[in-house]
Amino acid sequence: MTAPAPHAATPDDDLARLAALHGVVPSYQPSADRTVAASPAALVRVLGALGVDAGSPGAVTAALAARRRELTERLLPPTLVSWDGAAPEALAALPEGTRLEITTEQGESRAGTDPAGLPDGLPHGVHRLTATAPDGRSTRAHLIVAPPRLPAPPERSYGLLVQLYSLLSRRSWGMGDLGDLGELAAWAGRALGAGFVQVNPLHAAVPGAPTDPSPYRPSSRRFPDPVHLRVEDVPEYAYAGDGGVLSDLPARAARLREAVLDKGALIDRDAVWELKRAALEVVRRVPLGPGRRAAYADFLAEQGQALEDHATWCALAEVHGSDWSRWPEGLRDPRSAETARARAELMDRVDFHSHLAWLTDAQLRAAQRAARDAGMGVGVVHDLAVGVHPQGADAWAQQEFFAAGMSVGAPPDAFNARGQDWGLPPWRPDRLAASGYAPYRDLLRALFRYAGALRIDHVMGLFRLWWVPQGEPPTEGAYIRYDAEAMLAVLVLEASRAGAVVVGEDLGTVEPGVREALRERGVLGTSVLWFERDWAGDGHPLPPESWRADCLATATTHDLPPTAARLTGEHVDLRDRLGLLTRPLEVEREEASADTGEWLALLARLGLLRGAGGSDASSEEAEIQAVHRFLRRTPARLVGVWLPDGVGDRRPQNLPGTWDQYPNWRLPIADATGRPVTLEELAASPRLHALIEAVRQES
Repeated sequence: MTAPAPHAATPDDDLARLAALHGVVPSYQPSADRTVAASPAALVRVLGALGVDAGSPGAVTAALAARRRELTERLLPPTLVSWDGAAPEALAALPEGTRLEITTEQGESRAGTDPAGLPDGLPHGVHRLTATAPDGRSTRAHLIVAPPRLPAPPERSYGLLVQLYSLLSRRSWGMGDLGDLGELAAWAGRALGAGFVQVNPLHAAVPGAPTDPSPYRPSSRRFPDPVHLRVEDVPEYAYAGDGGVLSDLPARAARLREAVLDKGALIDRDAVWELKRAALEVVRRVPLGPGRRAAYADFLAEQGQALEDHATWCALAEVHGSDWSRWPEGLRDPRSAETARARAELMDRVDFHSHLAWLTDAQLRAAQRAARDAGMGVGVVHDLAVGVHPQGADAWAQQEFFAAGMSVGAPPDAFNARGQDWGLPPWRPDRLAASGYAPYRDLLRALFRYAGALRIDHVMGLFRLWWVPQGEPPTEGAYIRYDAEAMLAVLVLEASRAGAVVVGEDLGTVEPGVREALRERGVLGTSVLWFERDWAGDGHPLPPESWRADCLATATTHDLPPTAARLTGEHVDLRDRLGLLTRPLEVEREEASADTGEWLALLARLGLLRGAGGSDASSEEAEIQAVHRFLRRTPARLVGVWLPDGVGDRRPQNLPGTWDQYPNWRLPIADATGRPVTLEELAASPRLHALIEAVRQES
């Protein structure tokens, strides 16, 4: 019998090898029994975004040889990870006699000639390591020394989940603000015994009317949005005088607030910012006292180049518009001479935006202090969006770290056959590694200034992201791997320094091994009741004792129906009215009813469904209480109560798949009739207090 001829390499084989060597995944498995290969065109485009020419067979051959030579000749990768001082595996491969020199983050020098180990007592931090081989070759690398695990929540606790803009009080100017956040945290901690309050991303938005209302497409993730300021809480406001611009602002703010609360208007972020900006322009003219001026100077020094870049972008956007790709060519480069001249000419505006960042940072930290002073073990949980707007400040200031012509998204799956393109430029993993993950470290450090915990949207992005070439459908994308160990090490390092908890949003399709790696490092997951079924077995609802402990357990999220709408099936009717259903209405209704019916049956068997007799309203409240009793009965470290569930709100804050058809991100919290409910009314709501009491009793 003749043996089969060996497989001859093809150009596509070489392209796949080249892709893999650069962290581009040639194929992936959406399920255990299915493998999908990325198209050659997608691999070529993605490699091009990494600076690798793969446009012809000859180019692929040359790039493959160059990459193999680079990996063979280099002594160390650009970034190494040491968990609590343990030697990274890469050190063991160094030639015998290699000398290691380490300059710590604190400026101390350490040296040794044992490549199998590191000097004892290395502090946690990101250090510089130089390896010099006996043959004279030398390599410099970053060494991340991190604790083995993140801080755990101080105790099991429950808390509130809320979109801050939707939480209006009788003092806010048409949308919820940081004053409302402080009040909510103080009340929830003291009156409800809550351990945390989780909010939406408060990142700086891209300016311009109409502003994109989504908090998940920000201009900058590092700096917060001053639209959230409580203007009256700025100390200088009291000295700004009663005349001029400020004289009519309170009345105009009241009209905005009343339009939302009393007249059914949507939250108008642009109108709110117009008023606040006018007030803050006046307030800024009030001289700072000596102590305040010193604090501002410290803030400017701490934030350094990043704040100067952000404020410069804001100032330039006022003149040239918010799309920096359309600015005069010289201004598209943050380091150009033209940009330096423009910054000098616009210094007053640059200082204005720097001042706003300082004021907002101060109120964010005040909200966290209010939460902790109220007895909260965690405090305010902030949300980190997965990326930034391609026209925004971060994309301009950090161009060298973003992959040009690429967007983050998701491949086709059972829920979206066409895949998704989120319109967010991804970070380049090679540039991150070469910098010792500097922009990522700086981002986390900035957020942990005022966060008791951090929720990371799409936490799977620490491991890999789906890149979609510009102009192509999401199906023509490919996965890019990131150094997950390094990304986790930086996260653990910065969170530990801040004493903060981290929650990863790990819903949907998750690559095998990701949840295990996150759990090993102390990152909590996210579990939503309706999705927790025994998928490996009979598919029935997962009993409480089978839930994972290392998670934030909730009944819903900002992208899902409120619990009342799900229990009644109103979420199906809403999608039908908007033309979003892909199957007949009755089929969708029957499936939704069967799903909730299974859960309600389990709640009844467990004795959690109490007091359901009487009116439909009392039955609905009893069912919502039972859902949350169930969550509290699981071993979850954190249990989140969606604040609108406390008053029977039916409307989701965001309805994926819609744009103009639905008022995403613009709805105030409302009761079961759709009437907006203020913070003051929430605090006095018998229905909300009864729900929290049900959670408390199950503790």
